[in-house]
Amino acid sequence: MRTLQTPLHSGFGEHSTARETLGHADLRGKVAIVTGGASGIGLETTRALRQAGATVVVAARDPAKARAAVTSIGDLEVHQLDLLDSASIDAFAQAFLHSGRTLHLLINNAGIMAAPLARDSRGYESHFAANHLGHFQLTVQLWPALRQAGGARVVTLSSGAHRQAAVDFADPNFEHHPYDKWRAYAQSKTANVLFTVALDHRGEPAGIRAFAAHPGRIETNLQRFITLAELQARGLRDEKGEIPSDQRRLYKTSEQGAATTIWCAVSPLLKGLGGVYCENADIAPAVPADHQPLNGVLPWAVDEASAERLWALSENLAQVRLGSHPSKCDLADAQSY
Repeated sequence: MRTLQTPLHSGFGEHSTARETLGHADLRGKVAIVTGGASGIGLETTRALRQAGATVVVAARDPAKARAAVTSIGDLEVHQLDLLDSASIDAFAQAFLHSGRTLHLLINNAGIMAAPLARDSRGYESHFAANHLGHFQLTVQLWPALRQAGGARVVTLSSGAHRQAAVDFADPNFEHHPYDKWRAYAQSKTANVLFTVALDHRGEPAGIRAFAAHPGRIETNLQRFITLAELQARGLRDEKGEIPSDQRRLYKTSEQGAATTIWCAVSPLLKGLGGVYCENADIAPAVPADHQPLNGVLPWAVDEASAERLWALSENLAQVRLGSHPSKCDLADAQSY
């Protein structure tokens, strides 16, 4: 049964931290995978999950760099995963399945933003590929490990940027229209929510529940492709290169940015619920398409027909389906866990 986009009045808010939303959660004996878990919001997510006792697997494009970044957290696993390389996704998923371990939490956190036009190993536009298709492929391939949990959660990082564009089903990879990096990013963030809706529908019978999390506005390496001049042109920096004083209240720290992810992953309030977009550590309200305030989720991101259409498109593009195991690389060649 579809969960309504109605706030639960969780008691948390925009300034809550990951430590606060974690509460007294005991994750000892649980296994979590965090993509991009060694920087920014992902690093704070990793820190909180490990603090609660979880075994955390950090999936990173550059394992050596990731290991150096997480040394202060303690005992973690770091493995290579490039969401723009389908073979890398296959290898990561096969290795985890081959380990025989149960997966209790999958945090689809990694992503790119406002990048120049680039394409993945299959020719798909990089935002759609890294932010959505790569995580779609990873989640579907890890399905057997998620089912074993009998109560797993999948949290996928979205953004308030979803309000800027619906998914262009006719041309999701900008093959026929001029490339717009902001529209590409916004489309991928809408895709994250639609994926959550369709995933939860399929996962509920097996106890797998899905959530989309909007972290808020945070300064991280995600903005690495955006120049100061562009930020100033968009009104996001003043003449001194600083955040305008009237906008500072809109920004969060990385730990505050991870609060909603952690809340989605562990909150007992979400037991029996799923398929929703969350912000400020609560379920966000559904708002109309002409909604002007920067809160809530717009209709095109939670439309069930669009969610099913995206699922079918993603199966075709990624060439993976629920019930089929990864087969593109030999288990003997998979990295060891």
